[in-house]
Amino acid sequence: MPTLPLPSPLISATDLLARLGPSAAWPVLLDCSFDLADPKAGEAAHAKGHLPGARYAHLDRDLSGAKTARGAIDGGRHPLPTREGFAATLTAWGIGPDTPVVAYDNQGGPYAARAWWLLRWLGHSQVAVLDGGLAAWQAAGGPVDLAPCRPEPAATPYPARAPAMPTVSASLLQASPAALLVIDARAPERFRGDVEPLDAQAGHIPGARNRFFKDNIGADGRFLPADALKKAFAAFGTPAERIVHQCGSGVTACHNLLAMEAAGLTGSALYPGSWSEWSSDPERAVARG
Repeated sequence: MPTLPLPSPLISATDLLARLGPSAAWPVLLDCSFDLADPKAGEAAHAKGHLPGARYAHLDRDLSGAKTARGAIDGGRHPLPTREGFAATLTAWGIGPDTPVVAYDNQGGPYAARAWWLLRWLGHSQVAVLDGGLAAWQAAGGPVDLAPCRPEPAATPYPARAPAMPTVSASLLQASPAALLVIDARAPERFRGDVEPLDAQAGHIPGARNRFFKDNIGADGRFLPADALKKAFAAFGTPAERIVHQCGSGVTACHNLLAMEAAGLTGSALYPGSWSEWSSDPERAVARG
């Protein structure tokens, strides 16, 4: 039977369960679980239990590109993959341009949001994030599988089409600081510059505002209702098309992009290099407090 179009950008566990019936057109599932402090932890957790048929998407290997010789100065700690490289990854996972894809993780959605954004960036419309991740799936009675997935590559290579999601560079932010509002997804103490466990300097981009990505979800790990998200982002007083999202390395910023999309606020951009790139250049201004 044909697969119904996916809701966008979030899908509930009960809705996903209803779609995983006796059909050859199941959504492709991507387990994006990850731990920045232990890059092997997500893959190890995947081996102990995942949604049936889920491919494992590793943040460093699959959802990021190679770092440049200049390191965090160019592209940050998690540079975007090349469009050709990510298209080849999708092909290897058996994903074509019309394949429904559902991404999830077990950390509140930041890594699944990165996969969602990358697919949208490549022009893929049929992609959603499992709201509440693995915990919501299990709470809804969804089965967990231990078997490794060995997908058949797609018959036709995925096309590396023109970017379908906007990005901005550090040079553009420096050239037009008043034209854009930067929203920083890091924890408040990192935004203020009280601590900095990962990057070259503590602080934030001058003029940036803080929206900790974890504020997008409730105690149950699911995203807040659309009207609550809309109210939170509308409070910044800036149209979506003039908002730029950043974080430490361009990953959790995608969570805020996803939240805005869920609220019906479309058109904001990602600064992929984020604070890891910005702070690595001593000539760039830094604010604290």
